[in-house]
Amino acid sequence: MKTLLSTLCLFAVLLSACKKQDDESGTNGKEAFASAAAESDATAEEVFDDVFNNVMGVSPEVGIGGTGVFGRMDVSSGRLEGIDSTPCYTLTIKQLTTATRFPLQITIDFGNGCNARDGRTRKGKITVVYTGNLFISGNSATTVFDNYYLDNIRVEGTHKLANTGTSDKKSYTTQVINAKLSQSNGDNIQWNSKKTVTQAEGGATPLIGVDDTYNVTGQASGSVQLNGKYFQWSTSITTPLLKRFSCRWISKGTLSLNKGNDAVAVLDYGTGNCDNKGSFTVNGSIHEITLH
Repeated sequence: MKTLLSTLCLFAVLLSACKKQDDESGTNGKEAFASAAAESDATAEEVFDDVFNNVMGVSPEVGIGGTGVFGRMDVSSGRLEGIDSTPCYTLTIKQLTTATRFPLQITIDFGNGCNARDGRTRKGKITVVYTGNLFISGNSATTVFDNYYLDNIRVEGTHKLANTGTSDKKSYTTQVINAKLSQSNGDNIQWNSKKTVTQAEGGATPLIGVDDTYNVTGQASGSVQLNGKYFQWSTSITTPLLKRFSCRWISKGTLSLNKGNDAVAVLDYGTGNCDNKGSFTVNGSIHEITLH
């Protein structure tokens, strides 16, 4: 009997601990969930949007060229100004077969710390395998990370980018698979995403990324370990996100933040201005967030 009571007491303690960590309810609970989910999802979106820009920006042989770290970004405005003539990274290009140029493996090595003109610090390596030029429908690029950091975030996982468009309109499918974004204090985000990135403007100048505008649609799911608490969420884009190579941030669009089957909050990236401001709305209240 004593053993049974001890077991029941232990079970009750464990159940209480789990509920305290994971089961947020009521007004304050919804706000805590929405804040953690909004900040974490926006962080993951920005990290892998940066990966997209770098994969496309390596050179015109594999993509557009001159986007991401391969362009010169003004720190104060976040806007692309031109080709960066003073890079702090090195490229290693490896032809994976002697018979054909592709598949082509390109490693971007940021060393022990590369302070780029966009105000971000990167270190470690990104390795991309291209099946062909990403302008051509059916070609794709797969990216993995080797001790890679964007500012203070360690990035792990796999990023896949495929051209699913037509000759007159660029469209890409992006997948983020088993991503983990870790902070030095042990907090981390785990994230999976599948999005469609469709060109809306700039089609008349296919080799110039600075005037390109894209609409992003799709879904994501994630979890975050944050200050001893654990939250899980999923998202669905309700108004297409606005992506521009000329701006380092997503600057427009909304998505629903869901807990299980319930829509708890709305994440709003703004009205189209190129700035690092966003907000989430929960329980009728609007809360501003800063994009990374």
